[in-house]
Amino acid sequence: MYQSAIPSCASPDRRSVLLTLGGALALPLVASCAGQAFAAPLGELELYGPPAGPSVILARAAASGALSRIADKASFRAWRNPDEMRAGLTSGTMRAVVLPVQVAASLYNRGFGLKLLNVMTKGLLYVISADTGVTSLADLKGKRLAVPFRNDMPDLVLARLLPHYRLSPGTDLAIETVGSPVEAIQMLMAGRVDAVLAPEPAISAAIMLAGATGKTLARVIDIQEVWGEVSGGPPVLPQAGLALTDAFTQADPDIAEALQAALEKVAAEVNAEPEKAAADAAPALEMPAPVIAASIANSRLVAQRASTVRTEIEAMLAMLSDADPGLIGGRLPDDGFYL
Repeated sequence: MYQSAIPSCASPDRRSVLLTLGGALALPLVASCAGQAFAAPLGELELYGPPAGPSVILARAAASGALSRIADKASFRAWRNPDEMRAGLTSGTMRAVVLPVQVAASLYNRGFGLKLLNVMTKGLLYVISADTGVTSLADLKGKRLAVPFRNDMPDLVLARLLPHYRLSPGTDLAIETVGSPVEAIQMLMAGRVDAVLAPEPAISAAIMLAGATGKTLARVIDIQEVWGEVSGGPPVLPQAGLALTDAFTQADPDIAEALQAALEKVAAEVNAEPEKAAADAAPALEMPAPVIAASIANSRLVAQRASTVRTEIEAMLAMLSDADPGLIGGRLPDDGFYL
């Protein structure tokens, strides 16, 4: 979802914040109790995810030793784009990876061997603008909006929300679909668009970038709140989660339980101590720690077992795929999708 080439630093400058914007084994026997150490810990556990909010939990878990009961060595690596993530899954290189839930559902329904362990965010999409008169999607009428990632979550979510406000792209507002958050923010700061829809941490990075150049940007619309209003449900977008391949879990089913227990604890630590979590995650995510810390408060990070939030997941998938069932492989995933 993001491409990033940022060195970790204590105080991000304009260049580093801008770059941030560009930015998803054969196992030995384990104990059945997730709170106990493995009888024979894994030699190595590799976790993968995008350089984005949910991956802060994975990076923190690997750096802090929280996975020491599961593996002698735990590491986190960021995938830089969806093609890299899909290639890693197909080749078997990535066996535990954070990815969009919609993508996981589509892969599962098309026969790929993976299951969803958890949801790692309740939603991290916002509209940002210098125009504080914009407080709802209806206020975007007659304006220019930049949206990164064609046919990815920002684009798909917007397409489902606009009809509720009787807004038609190209007629009521101009939508500029761009390849990355950095491009979208550059257009906003150059005055070529009036607002940007993007995920965290791009939003936090943009606000810092604006401040460094004497400008002011603000989160003017919380897309999660809008989603709840339009859907009639809670303001929740369970948009990304940790999926495990069948090759990973079938070698030893207890790995999922142990990993989930550890990540639940780490997620609570990340939210309680964002600066500490950001310091641990910055090297792996290649982002300045202050950007990561600022984004945590607005990323709704969790580690909720997917089966316990199935209602929210299905509501999101059903709404996203209402006009195009092919987005999720033609149907809602069955019980086998949920670990």
